[in-house]
Amino acid sequence: MIDLYYWPTPNGHKITIFLEEAGLDYAIHAVNISAGDQFKPDFLAISPNNRMPAIVDRAPADGGEPIPVFESGAILTYLAEKTGRFLPSTVRERKTVLEWLYWQIGGLGPMAGQNHHFNRYAPERIEYAINRYVGETGRLYGVLDKRLQGRAFIAGDDFTIADMACYPWIVPHENQNQNLEDFPDLKRWFEAVRARPAVVRAYARADDFKQPAVTEEGKKILFGQSAATVKR
Repeated sequence: MIDLYYWPTPNGHKITIFLEEAGLDYAIHAVNISAGDQFKPDFLAISPNNRMPAIVDRAPADGGEPIPVFESGAILTYLAEKTGRFLPSTVRERKTVLEWLYWQIGGLGPMAGQNHHFNRYAPERIEYAINRYVGETGRLYGVLDKRLQGRAFIAGDDFTIADMACYPWIVPHENQNQNLEDFPDLKRWFEAVRARPAVVRAYARADDFKQPAVTEEGKKILFGQSAATVKR
């Protein structure tokens, strides 16, 4: 059994996609990030960076005590190694999947996240920041579009954790001011992933968690952290 600490964000969706694809038993524990659940001591014991998702594997491969894992990329890698699925064992193929997994973690996610922030949540409209992050998001879409030319999936013929990591960050493309018509191979891949039954099921789980509009107090919780708040 996997305990999943989750909220329906792109990073949260990555993990439900894996769990549904692999057919693993899991229980969702809601972490309402606008209400500050990520700062509760029980959650911080699992995820010291006060970010979701996180998991606790109640039946680890070594048969020992439950294993907590935080950070979405680490979770995907852990689950892939646990199940022997969605991450090739050969050196060259594994290397490629991990490259694109880290590409998403280090590039697509942070840039699209800043795109969302300055377009939707910033208290004032800063054109330089908006143009910077919309443009960089577009560049990354272009990189992925080029990568997908002649390939069914990001790493080749097989669906892997690289696809699971990238797909949820493309779902809100309209909010990122991106038009998939400008990226035909990316659009083809996006539609193929969206149609996968496990992906449909993963996104259906989000319906169990209502996400009200982010309030001003919620923005303070989400964006008002500092070294001082971490040290409390």
